[in-house]
Amino acid sequence: MAKTPANEIFSTLKTYFNQLSEGERTPTEVASAFNEWARESAESVKAKIAEEVEATVSKMGFIKREEYELLLERVSSLESSISPKKTAEKATKKRTAKKVVNKESVGKTTVKKSATARNMKKAPTQKASK
Repeated sequence: MAKTPANEIFSTLKTYFNQLSEGERTPTEVASAFNEWARESAESVKAKIAEEVEATVSKMGFIKREEYELLLERVSSLESSISPKKTAEKATKKRTAKKVVNKESVGKTTVKKSATARNMKKAPTQKASK
C-alpha cells in the first residue's frame, strides 16, 4: 500500500530526527537532505499534475499550442505552394458559370377574376353552441 503524502513526510522527518539525535548526521546535513527530499517531492507532484492535465486535455480534444503553430506553418506553406495561376483560373470559371437572367424574358401574367368570384359573398359563420 502506498504511503499518503502526510505519512511520507512524517516518516521522512522521523528518520532525519533519529539520525540527528543518534549523532549520525549534523543539523546542516539533515537540513540539506530534507531540502533535497522536498525538491524531489515537488518535482514528482509537478510531473503527476502535468500528466493528469495532459490526459484530461487530450480527452477533451484540445491540442497543444506547439502543435497548433506547426499546423499553421504547414497550412501557410501549402497555401503558398498553390500557384497564383490556378487560383485565377478558378475565379474565372466561377464568374463564367454564373447565369445572367434577362428581365424581359421573365414576364408577369395577369389573371382576371371571373364575375362569379367577385360577386360571391361569404357564408355566415355559425357560433358553436355550448
